[in-house]
Amino acid sequence: MKERKINQAALVGVNAAKKKLHKKERSIMALFGRKNKKETPSYCCSGNYDAERITEAEAAKSEGAGVKVLGSGCAKCNQLKEATKAALEQLGMDTTIEHVTDFSQIAAYGVMTTPALVIDGKVVSYGKVLKTDDIVKILQKIRG
Repeated sequence: MKERKINQAALVGVNAAKKKLHKKERSIMALFGRKNKKETPSYCCSGNYDAERITEAEAAKSEGAGVKVLGSGCAKCNQLKEATKAALEQLGMDTTIEHVTDFSQIAAYGVMTTPALVIDGKVVSYGKVLKTDDIVKILQKIRG
């Protein structure tokens, strides 16, 4: 019984210390002009991920077969797109390549590192720029 009272007293003391600390934090924040800063959820790449956008991304992911480059449009993404186009031309295939820059659609593929290459709905490479010869081998393996 005596231990329980001691534990309760310690808990009350800890809670009082927490309240005091939070009050100090608020007063320090007020000094810098940041009063009661609202916490907003942060998303990777500053994306706006609501249920509707995620549903749209899943639908776009399942749309038809084709070749897609996933990435923000940086130099490496463009290099992968050009190498892929050259590989498709070499094999005499349709050179239409979709460049997906919407991060919710990229995330729908499970890709967290770009650039990524998707062929017929399957992620075949991510996080690196493939050479034309490598892409030719992948296309021959997948499409025959």
